[in-house]
Amino acid sequence: MDEDAKRARARGVKMAGVEASSGYDSASLAVSAEVTAKVKTLEKELAELRAALPREGVGFVPTMGYLHRGHLALVERARRENPFVVVSVFVNPLQFGPGEDYHRYPRDLERDRALLQEAGVDLLFAPGVEEMYPEGFATRVQVEGPLTALWEGAVRPGHFQGVATVVARLFLLVQPQRAYFGEKDYQQLRLVQDMVSAGRPRYGELRIVPCPTVREGDGLAMSSRNVYLGPADRLACTILVRTLRAARDRGAALAAAAFACASQSTTLPSAE
Repeated sequence: MDEDAKRARARGVKMAGVEASSGYDSASLAVSAEVTAKVKTLEKELAELRAALPREGVGFVPTMGYLHRGHLALVERARRENPFVVVSVFVNPLQFGPGEDYHRYPRDLERDRALLQEAGVDLLFAPGVEEMYPEGFATRVQVEGPLTALWEGAVRPGHFQGVATVVARLFLLVQPQRAYFGEKDYQQLRLVQDMVSAGRPRYGELRIVPCPTVREGDGLAMSSRNVYLGPADRLACTILVRTLRAARDRGAALAAAAFACASQSTTLPSAE
């Protein structure tokens, strides 16, 4: 069976109540891809899925929801490279500090589900806090070193421990072969890469796939939190990218002028 046929059949698995079946073998194994609200349900579905899928398996895009084109670019990349794509939507309380925006973080699961269904996602995992962190859950992934002490780590104590804990838990639940992260959150990306590299026996052959930052028309990197910004805030947030782009364009113009000047110069005659 060629790759296009495999992907077409993978997309046939029902999502959000749309009836279909996976069709990977003659038994026509039916796997539900409705919004999953229980971890045990996810584990059962993925066990059935792995039995039905070819070895290249599952691509995974972890998100906190309120999806935008940056998220969908990750999904599109995962869709191209994997026969089955899982997306999680979970606003993780462990990565928010006191006084941060956990409770007002934008959420719209129905909108997210519609976008993911249109994008051809096969399984949406949207657990509650009680499923991800049941009563008595006390495990934390400790992350140390210069990477987590800088920049965001310096102003958000405990943030990267919360990120590492939820990502590790999601990886163990989904067991993907590839996981997709945006370069916008570069520090987070590097942390996850280092965590997977250090814990290789636990994560198997999992590969972290970095994906380019997707920007708004004004240059602002797409983010679910952009809804917080007023016009003045947006303008201020684009100063850095506008400056870098101006420097790039000025450098390119100077290089072009230097090349044109050099190409027009004449070679001096030999003194012989």
